[in-house]
Formats: sequence, C-alpha cells, structure tokens
Amino acid sequence: MKGFKDFITRGNLIEMAVAFIMAAAFADVVKSFTAVIMDLIGKLLPLDPGTAFSSVAVGGISIGAFLTALFSFLIIALVLYFAVITPYEKYKQLRGIDDSKAKSETELLTEIRDLLAGR
Repeated sequence: MKGFKDFITRGNLIEMAVAFIMAAAFADVVKSFTAVIMDLIGKLLPLDPGTAFSSVAVGGISIGAFLTALFSFLIIALVLYFAVITPYEKYKQLRGIDDSKAKSETELLTEIRDLLAGR
C-alpha cells in the first residue's frame, strides 16, 4: 500500500494530471475559437444561405470537410504558437536557460573524468 501511496503522491503524476485537465479545457477554447473563424470564412465565401462551409463542393468533389480540417489545424497551431511556445521561449530567455548547446554523453563523461583527475 505504501508503494501505491508514493506513486499517487509523486509530484510528476500530479503535475501531469493538472496539465492534462488544463489541456482538455484549452482544447475546448481553441475548438470554439476555430468554429468562430470558420463561420467568418464561410460568410466571406459566396455560399448559399444555410450552407455549411464543410459541405462545399467544387466540380462535384466535396472539399469542404478537408478545408475545414486544414484551417482548423492551422488555427490551432497558430494559437498554440502564440499562447504556449512564444511565452515559454521568452521565459527561457529571462531565466537564461539555453537548450541549444546540450552536451553529448561523451562530453559529459570527459568533463567528469577531468574533474575527478583534478582532485
């Protein structure tokens, strides 16, 4: 029982659970934002009143569903970039975190060897 308690109260598990819940809530926000954008795109196109954008067909080929999925993907990627990636990169700059020069295993072992040899 103690092992289970340790597993449940481990920080990583709780952080992951919170991240999952936040991601699900964020997904709903992005989906509704995407729906608004798709409605605006549908209004800009010369469609018959009452025709959904996803049912648009060109030459008898239904491309509306594909375009809807494509635009949704691009909008979600844009929102994630500006809402998550950009602030995270600015945070790393403020903290002085530099991921670009990660040392290889060989470099780390060489550095440890040199430190131990210097004793």
